[in-house]
Amino acid sequence: MERPHLDQLITLEDHYWWHVGKRAFVTRLLRRHAPPPGRLVEGGLGAGGNLRAMRALGYAVQGFDIMPDAIAHCRARGLPEVAVHDLEQPWPVEAGTLRAVLLLDVIEHLAEPVAALAHARRALAADGAVIVAVPAYPWMYGPWDRLLGHHRRYTRSALRDQARAAGLRVAWLSHWNAFTLPVAIVLRLRERVRPRRQHAEFPPVAPVVNHLLRAAAAVERTISRIVPIPFGLSLVAVLVPDDASTDGAAP
Repeated sequence: MERPHLDQLITLEDHYWWHVGKRAFVTRLLRRHAPPPGRLVEGGLGAGGNLRAMRALGYAVQGFDIMPDAIAHCRARGLPEVAVHDLEQPWPVEAGTLRAVLLLDVIEHLAEPVAALAHARRALAADGAVIVAVPAYPWMYGPWDRLLGHHRRYTRSALRDQARAAGLRVAWLSHWNAFTLPVAIVLRLRERVRPRRQHAEFPPVAPVVNHLLRAAAAVERTISRIVPIPFGLSLVAVLVPDDASTDGAAP
């Protein structure tokens, strides 16, 4: 992550519809599949908003990020249990001790995502869960992804295969952010022809639009309790140890 992108995250993370909607989705998944109390580790902290929210839910939180500026910001915001660490290297966490792991829009940045998933698997308790969010649709890969440092976008089968290779299996899987998909497709295709961005940035939206998008995300979360969302810009999965049991229920 470049410093300008981190600065934008710091400004937007507490109110921008994308971050608020995804955090609410993940919170629901955690309450269903790996509720507190327990230890939770997030890999890839950004500005630390997710970790602060998880601590408020009752988890004992810890986090890793490869960017020293992100770690410094998180510590300044009252998150002392964070450290600079490469997620592809063995995690400094005792095996079998974590209730939950968050890897939200992270593993697409890694050259070896299976290594990070395997380290998460090793640290996970038998009844724990890894929540993963990744960008969907490899055919949409373009300038935006390259600016963000993405190695790939995902299909359902690719995510399942990587989880299986790491000793995990998919307990629940859905798309997320279906309501902006048509606009995103148009923007991504236009950027392939006329790339203009110098830095990755979230599109500015008026307060009323931000409110409407947050409401649309809330409707989508409600639908996902009944049936997984069949399409959308992102994939969200709950991964569990391959010998764990699950009833397959929606969050």
